[in-house]
Amino acid sequence: MSEWIYVALFLIVGLIIPIGAITAGFILGPKKPNPVKESTYECGIETVGPAWIQFKAQYYIFALVFLVFDVEAVFLFPWAVKLGQLGLYAVVEGIIFVSILIVGLAYTWRKGMLEWA
Repeated sequence: MSEWIYVALFLIVGLIIPIGAITAGFILGPKKPNPVKESTYECGIETVGPAWIQFKAQYYIFALVFLVFDVEAVFLFPWAVKLGQLGLYAVVEGIIFVSILIVGLAYTWRKGMLEWA
């Protein structure tokens, strides 16, 4: 039971520190709003037209798909390095993992998420 006390303590401290930091910043931070501070700043250039425009969600989906497959490649690297020393179970797991990646890639390709518009 004593191991769970450490887990609970870790969770409590992990919640108190960020909440305390955000609260302290909100209470102690300066509050002097003015039009210059609240204006939209874009790389030192004055904005022309509305600053709040909608971007196509496809750009974000493209980035997320890239990130997912990039992280999966990082997971595959250690497995591929030790492939000769792994048993049959690990090889089958790797094949299943790569199969899931191929199914995900086929799904995103079929849905047209990889088309750059």
